[in-house]
Amino acid sequence: MFCFACGSPVVKVVQEEFSVSADDLVERIRELLHEGNVTRIIVKDERGKILLEIPATVGFIGTAIAPWLAALGVIAALATKCKIVVERRE
Repeated sequence: MFCFACGSPVVKVVQEEFSVSADDLVERIRELLHEGNVTRIIVKDERGKILLEIPATVGFIGTAIAPWLAALGVIAALATKCKIVVERRE
């Protein structure tokens, strides 16, 4: 599929939503980042408020993931249940 205006390829993005406990939050995020086709991860609390948004580009995963995982640890300490919204390329 190509854009009718500019001719560039159009990438379809699919969103998935997972509910996880705060104990499993960091481990689940690590698993998702290693899958490779994830473009963005959004962590929400029980009420749907966005707590953290992680862009998951290929170059980003290797170098700057440690500060995000530290922030996830703080979120896990504050929240009891979280929702993870994952955007994937098809």
